[in-house]
Amino acid sequence: MALPPEPAAPEDAPLLVACALGIERLALRGSARPAAATVLRTGMGPANAERAVLAACSTGPLRRAAVVASGFCAGLAPGMHPGDIVVADETRADGTGTRCTEPALLRRAVARALPGRTVHAGVLAGADHVVRGPERARLEATGAIAVDMESAATLRSALAAGPRPVAAVRVVVDAPEHELVRISTVRGGISAFRVLRAVLPAFHEWHRSLLLPRR
Repeated sequence: MALPPEPAAPEDAPLLVACALGIERLALRGSARPAAATVLRTGMGPANAERAVLAACSTGPLRRAAVVASGFCAGLAPGMHPGDIVVADETRADGTGTRCTEPALLRRAVARALPGRTVHAGVLAGADHVVRGPERARLEATGAIAVDMESAATLRSALAAGPRPVAAVRVVVDAPEHELVRISTVRGGISAFRVLRAVLPAFHEWHRSLLLPRR
């Protein structure tokens, strides 16, 4: 059976970038970008993300917006490093998956915006708490490559408010060999902030591509 076509953004669709933390919003709003995007701070956790994104996308100028969930995440696969980028094919939480729109297109845009950075593809898991230690291995065994608390809820809520393109792009801030509980990972956090600060132009490239007529 053929998969349904990927949703294209309406010609007048704006771009909404949702993140949880003030430091993530600071990085995304400080990005050099070719055009404006709305950067929404939702607050931490899936419940806050669901509430904020559903309210933003249900009425007003963002009701047709393409939505990108962004910010930091925890890597699950051995060998991942702070500053690596995860462009999700799918977000997954509570047994429910949400397919992302044109993730390969977005990965190419991210690679152009941040040459030399490692870009990972795969499933981005959702959790309602910070994941550490053995729980990382359990999540990786489900097929996920990274985890955060808001992306799955963000995409699910955005689509509940109406059909639209959705994506999730996260920057690894800690990984199995680089957990944040270690003092040595402070440098990794700075690296992740700088990467997040530089990634927003890729979102615009992806968004502009979705606005082009499909052949």
